[in-house]
Amino acid sequence: MSTTIRLEPLKAACSTCNLRELCLPVGMSSEQLERLDVLVSTRRSVARGDPLFRSGDAFTSLYAVRTGFFKTSVAAEDGREQVTGFQMAGELLGLDGISSERHSCDAIALEDSTVCIIRFRELEAVSRELSDLQRVFHKIMSREIVRDHGVMLLLGSMRAEERLAAFLVNLMQRLHLRGFSQTAVMLRMTREEIGSYLGLKLETVSRTFSKFQDDGLLEVKQRDIRVLNLDGLKRLATSPNC
Repeated sequence: MSTTIRLEPLKAACSTCNLRELCLPVGMSSEQLERLDVLVSTRRSVARGDPLFRSGDAFTSLYAVRTGFFKTSVAAEDGREQVTGFQMAGELLGLDGISSERHSCDAIALEDSTVCIIRFRELEAVSRELSDLQRVFHKIMSREIVRDHGVMLLLGSMRAEERLAAFLVNLMQRLHLRGFSQTAVMLRMTREEIGSYLGLKLETVSRTFSKFQDDGLLEVKQRDIRVLNLDGLKRLATSPNC
């Protein structure tokens, strides 16, 4: 069954977008934003469960998430899905394709979502004219490298409880920056996907959620999570054991 991705006729505009300070480093001049507006060609709607791109697809654009939620994943050697990240409004997708000009992962919508499309070749051309704009995107790429490094540290040195606590604290903080509650969230991803991302078995994730509830840290109702003790969760996420 083919996947239909609808292209919105509405022109995207970074200069008037209330997410731009999340999507792009702060401090862009009006000239830079105007030039960027020319590059952002359209918005694309991606239905829940559909791919924005697949591993092996030709790389042509970067994608700024405007609404919704995505996961990125790769195929492990045994064929299982390995989740490599979760992206929400104000974050970029597609940087994985820059070096090889092919995407190295799948990007799948976890709910009905929209993205702004930034044509990369034109971005490169404009960046050569505007060195400040080039520095902006170097900062964006650096931010992604730092985030990946943080995940590596998470997987390499933390116990299961610390990993899940760190994941939830990070998720809450990112959502809070977007105006959502810092203590209540509906998880867009499954426990299996969380486990894949954190390097934990599904049973371990479920058992740890139950322990957090028994310990008075969380109230858990399927995918609805309410944080009862944010300070306690933060302490666990930054435990000296990690």
